[in-house]
Amino acid sequence: MPSADQPDFFGAEPLRDDLAAREAPPPPATAPLAARMRPRRLSEVVGQDHILRAGSLLPRLVAQNRFGSLIFYGPPGCGKTSIAEAIAHETGSRFVRINAVMSNVAELRQILATARMRPEAATILFIDELHRFNKSQQDLLLPDVEAGTVRLIGATTHNPGFYVNPPLLSRSHLFRLEPLSPAAIAGVLARALADVPRGLGARGVTADEKLLNQLAVLCDGDLRRALNALEVIVLGLAENTALTAADLEVFARERRIRYDADEDEHYDTISAFIKSCRGSDPDAAMYWLAKMLAGGEDPRFIARRLVILASEDVGLADPQALPLTVAAHHACDFIGLPEAELTLAHATLYIATAPKSNSATLALAEAHRVLKEQPVQTIPAALRSKTGEANKRAGQGVGYNYSHDFPENISGDDYLEKPVAIYSPKPVGWEAKIADRLARWRDLKAERKRQP
Repeated sequence: MPSADQPDFFGAEPLRDDLAAREAPPPPATAPLAARMRPRRLSEVVGQDHILRAGSLLPRLVAQNRFGSLIFYGPPGCGKTSIAEAIAHETGSRFVRINAVMSNVAELRQILATARMRPEAATILFIDELHRFNKSQQDLLLPDVEAGTVRLIGATTHNPGFYVNPPLLSRSHLFRLEPLSPAAIAGVLARALADVPRGLGARGVTADEKLLNQLAVLCDGDLRRALNALEVIVLGLAENTALTAADLEVFARERRIRYDADEDEHYDTISAFIKSCRGSDPDAAMYWLAKMLAGGEDPRFIARRLVILASEDVGLADPQALPLTVAAHHACDFIGLPEAELTLAHATLYIATAPKSNSATLALAEAHRVLKEQPVQTIPAALRSKTGEANKRAGQGVGYNYSHDFPENISGDDYLEKPVAIYSPKPVGWEAKIADRLARWRDLKAERKRQP
């Protein structure tokens, strides 16, 4: 067993008494700038004020060293690892870091066994990309997390509700981190340019606030990406020079939108797109469409959502919406990108600017409700099929009045034994005419019924 003044074979720092001595050794000069500039205390972490401001739950738990297992959920480069390391340093805990992609059950068993042999070390087990652990690996953690042998800190870019086992999630405090603001990122970039021992200060490169803000905006809230981009740009410049707009051009041209397939960004963006179309905001709808296309979304997926919107949210207010979106879906299949982007833009603008009615959605839901909650109605004999001799002998179809034999095709017949109100047209677009037509037909039907 390693002694209290020796690091163990997992690379954890030895336990010491004073806070300064408990700081982790600085990363080597060859480490990426993002690693060298990593915060050493919670007070140095930028952004995330909603969980780190003075008096908040997490700082209080850390100050008292009374926290249990924690899960940090947020996009790349928002500070999940930095917060975990700062917590370990401030509490003097033994810090064991593994990546779920590279780890396995054997390594996990060994880490947990070592933690059991060193209860005084207050082991923090930091698992990066926790969502990559399968159910059995997550279940393996439960007994030691429950017993307090280790305090788990998990970091994930994926929604824990979908990827973390409920028993493990219920034993952890969940904190959601947000992308960093451009102002917060620009502030760190300015410090990195000036910091000599940890940053790029020795090169004497300067940059005005406007340029640093532009670089921050291009990095979409990802501080790690911003720092590494700054390092690449600065190392390509002569010493004691000033950063210019031209130096950012290459990075700007190669900017990649943060977008993941079949994960949170995918679902959140399509949700924003659907709600923008439904809310009749063509500008927002086109923005989210462009983001999905820039992120590599399958155009057929977007086209399918537009077809659904045509019936769910436009409906009878504009009957042309459905055939138009179906045509757009077919066009995406045989045109392909990039030209299919124009087809999707055409259909998106049509849906976003069309009058809206969800009467089909409401009518279907009401029909399902009535069918579920009320006795199933018997089909009236006059409406039943009279095909076949047996049906004819049974009198099926007798008494049916052929609608086309009557003015405006209204015979006055009832088509349910007990009438039920299911469809309520909305007074918008084409459906306003439907509402007027149905009102006239109701009057005409009542008149027919009064006739001998």
